[in-house]
Amino acid sequence: MTEDGDRRREVPAATYRLQVHAGFRLQDAADVAGYLADLGVTHAYSSPLLRSAEGSNHGYDTVDHAHIDEARGGQEGFDRFVEALHEHGPGLVLDLVPNHMGVADAAAAPWWWDVLQHGRDSAHADAFDIDWDFGGGKVRLPVLGSADDVEKLEVVDGELHYYDNRFPIAPGTDGGSPQEVHARQHYELVDWRRADSDLNYRRFFAINTLAGLRAEDPAVFDATHDLVLRLVRDGAVDGLRIDHPDGLADPKGYLDRLAEASGNRWTVVEKILEPGEDLPDSWATAGTTGYDALSEVDQVLIDPAGEAALTALDTELTGHPVDYEKLVHDCKREVTDGMLGSEVARLVRVIGELPGIDGAQQTEALAELLATFPVYRSYLPDGREHLDATVAAVRDRRPDLVKAVDALHPVLAQAGTEAATRFEQTSGPVMAKGVEDSAYYRWARFVALNEVGGDPAHFGTTVEEFHAAQARRLERRPRSMTTLSTHDTKRSEDVRARLAVLAEQPAEWGQLVRRLLAEHPLADRPLAHLVWQNLVAAWPLSRERAHAYVEKAAREAGTSTTWTNPDEAFEEQLHGLVDAAFDDEATHAAIEDLVGRIAPFGWSNSLSQKLLQLTMPGVPDVYQGTELWDFSLVDPDNRRPVDYDLRRRLLTSLDGGEVPPVDATGAAKLLVVSRALRARRDHPDWFTGYEPVAVDGPAADHLIAFDRGGAVTVATRLPAGLAAAGWGDTALQLPNGAWRDLLTGDRFVSDAAGLRAGELLARLPVALLVRD
Repeated sequence: MTEDGDRRREVPAATYRLQVHAGFRLQDAADVAGYLADLGVTHAYSSPLLRSAEGSNHGYDTVDHAHIDEARGGQEGFDRFVEALHEHGPGLVLDLVPNHMGVADAAAAPWWWDVLQHGRDSAHADAFDIDWDFGGGKVRLPVLGSADDVEKLEVVDGELHYYDNRFPIAPGTDGGSPQEVHARQHYELVDWRRADSDLNYRRFFAINTLAGLRAEDPAVFDATHDLVLRLVRDGAVDGLRIDHPDGLADPKGYLDRLAEASGNRWTVVEKILEPGEDLPDSWATAGTTGYDALSEVDQVLIDPAGEAALTALDTELTGHPVDYEKLVHDCKREVTDGMLGSEVARLVRVIGELPGIDGAQQTEALAELLATFPVYRSYLPDGREHLDATVAAVRDRRPDLVKAVDALHPVLAQAGTEAATRFEQTSGPVMAKGVEDSAYYRWARFVALNEVGGDPAHFGTTVEEFHAAQARRLERRPRSMTTLSTHDTKRSEDVRARLAVLAEQPAEWGQLVRRLLAEHPLADRPLAHLVWQNLVAAWPLSRERAHAYVEKAAREAGTSTTWTNPDEAFEEQLHGLVDAAFDDEATHAAIEDLVGRIAPFGWSNSLSQKLLQLTMPGVPDVYQGTELWDFSLVDPDNRRPVDYDLRRRLLTSLDGGEVPPVDATGAAKLLVVSRALRARRDHPDWFTGYEPVAVDGPAADHLIAFDRGGAVTVATRLPAGLAAAGWGDTALQLPNGAWRDLLTGDRFVSDAAGLRAGELLARLPVALLVRD
């Protein structure tokens, strides 16, 4: 191993997430390797690269673990990408998907095709989590438009076809009508609506085209990880990101096996922690992909003083105070009783009869436990306290279920049993679908808080709380990833940064919202409020992007229209609201005026949150393109092409000595990102500790400052309020002597009175100081 190779195998100083797909192939990624090195990252961080479903733009629907996806560039493109990275210095972190496999096109997924063709006798039958007995020995596939569509099946070239869907025919079962052939197969094509109740294979969440894999089986693990582990051993892959560990039967066992097989490569898990929750200490992982850090940064930049006014506005628009805890519970019950009903029913089958408890009571009690569970899942024996607390809560709220819950409690508490494991595997999807994809779209009090890993009921934190969280991060998981934007965030970091300004100006926002709702009424007023917040926060955006966003938001909310039963009249009215933002002269002018006034404060927040994230304890990740302003909304909006030529030109200008103004170009953000990343790469010794830096003076609440052991981060918070009063004689209490700002190159002297904030932050709202 060369010295560069050894360095790549170390913990990354920083990563840069690349979404690789047919429109941005591995060959294209190779072309930006030099730019990434110049930016200061030590590792590219790629989306999944194994062969996936045709047309996939994300790669989480792997169909074949033995090949690099040809549409993404194939093995040749991968080799070129790695060669380019190594030429310029960076290593590679690869995203892995161990929990599920894409089965939308059975013919494209060899394992799934074999299972459908041979049933329980397939060599791959044990790879999938299938309840064969419940299906009468068949896999139920919810693909038909209706039960009557069985009549539309055809036999073509030795296969069973349903429109463009192809399915195998088991040996010796052909002959007769297509319907007779279908009846002899190891699968049953059923009405897609039956997926909610009658499915007999585990899925990823409620996505029928992603079938769960049994990664706990050593043979399945070996087969699905063989290529990736060879790439690790060969030095092509240096770190791993594990998708959705909560879906695995045994996350700890999986991570232990992976650590041993990979030589303990740096590995992070896409695990969403609820506020106050920690990863199990026993997990062989550096930490999470950073949603917990995202929440910490966002919260400290939000003014708690805005909560009362925004809550009052939300109550006015909703017609009653929103009980968020009840909303979450009710949304999760919709999930247990609807799209994940098959999973709840399987739990009932696994547990079997409980003495004195009828089936309906058992089902209701399980649904209540799942809907009340406070975190995504437990990992028994870790997290037993969450199960105990949930049981107590359901007993208090539902006296009619006490007997059933008490009977279930010891069954669900037995670590490693099928019943306990399936409950753990089900609570996560219930949380995700009920909260992230439902409650977040229904409660529009302040959507900056409605972010993955966050708590919309918690409105802002103090600087002291932020410092305490970072000290804890340094102590417990110093190599965990930190992030602000991902391919899964509900809105990008810069959108949230602008929204944060509204918490400082809630009265003005309330006046505008009431005017907009009066002029462009929508029956679903909370949804209208959500739409206006996002339009203002992402403005200017194209009409097409706006229309796509509001349609997705409305269907996810499920209050006035849904994915499965769209209300065309309502959606037409909703799209009319969007058009008003572009076509109604007064409305357009009002939006332009507000955005013009709050955008500079949003830029300030953006620079602060970015510097905080890049310099706080942990391994910072930069999501593609966000080194400039990026006002993206939820996927697929956040996967648009990135203009790397523009970024290269701007970086070259910055390296020529330019200190840009904080303006619409976003060059100031590129300056912050590049200087902070280079400092972390070139001077890791500056980022080994964490000590808060005291701030004195009338505007002390507007500063966050900490010393990482050589590099001192200084960031402005609540900029709108600051603009009204100014810094005055506010000062940072730094050790006496000369200091240099790595962002501007300016030099300062701290004396007995400290270093004045107004002098330090005259050019930018942030600074990264080192001893001069």
